[in-house]
Amino acid sequence: MATRIPAWLACAAAAFPVLAQAQGAGSFPSKPVTLIIPFAPGGPVDIEGRRHAAKMTEVMGQTFLLDFKPGAGETIGTTYVARAPADGYTLLVGSASFTINPFLYKDLPYDVLRDFAPVSLVSQRASVLLAHPSLPAKNVPELIAYARANPGKLNWGTTGVGSISHLSGAWFQNAAGIKATLVHYKGAGPAQIDLIAGRTDLGSLTVLASLPLMKSGKAKALGVLSNTRSKILPDVPTIEEQGVAGYNASSWFGVLAPAATPVAAVNRLSEGFAKAVRSPDVAAPLEAEGIALVGSTPAQFRQMLAGETERWHKVVQENGLRLEE
Repeated sequence: MATRIPAWLACAAAAFPVLAQAQGAGSFPSKPVTLIIPFAPGGPVDIEGRRHAAKMTEVMGQTFLLDFKPGAGETIGTTYVARAPADGYTLLVGSASFTINPFLYKDLPYDVLRDFAPVSLVSQRASVLLAHPSLPAKNVPELIAYARANPGKLNWGTTGVGSISHLSGAWFQNAAGIKATLVHYKGAGPAQIDLIAGRTDLGSLTVLASLPLMKSGKAKALGVLSNTRSKILPDVPTIEEQGVAGYNASSWFGVLAPAATPVAAVNRLSEGFAKAVRSPDVAAPLEAEGIALVGSTPAQFRQMLAGETERWHKVVQENGLRLEE
């Protein structure tokens, strides 16, 4: 079913510029293409990005390189791409923070709707709400009941201030009408350590990171944060299925170009990513990690970004969140 978008957001989505037609599809790419990753090396985006870059090199007949520009909540790398030449050779690897940051930070040096041309939603990644085994709750309704009976007692670990882990926790609390203390860590590793040790009661990790904890009994799954179940955790219901209406806090991997990048280049890149993610040697290992491959068109990605922008704007407003740069 198509997502309905408010009139103001539809107008904002239309602000994605009409791209120039100057470059022929047959001539692009004629030199290496750089994917700017606004994270530090070593994380899940890095690992996935290397697989896509290697396959795109094969599919497109030109080298695809990764360049890491982390810092300032991903805004350093994002700004770099916004100001890069609009020729299709410098691309941004975007994630959920791309549509979250405009509402957390003031005076960003770029506009996510005006300064970027969507290329492709490459994949989506679900996370799992985990609890320490000592917590009495076995599912989301029991968690909500326990939290209401013990206000302020629960500690919920996040992977950092302003992260999707932070926002998804705040969203859950507000939607469920409960109160827990959000404990912010510098990354998934420290958050996972304290969850296992019982210093926090709750936390969210990717499906891949959650599996060994669940199998070893070090944590238990209460629900999937996306609005569809994970193929590799089919017996774990979504949080939305368990009564939290509209809840969908999945992350994603998408590629964007600077605004005014020629249409031919954008379409050529989009077609390349669609072909790459459908290759068995790329799809099989990523799907085994709980990643859903998409390979969308630019128009489909633009529509998705409009919905994400609306969703996170509402979450930030309802929870009174704001970060200073």
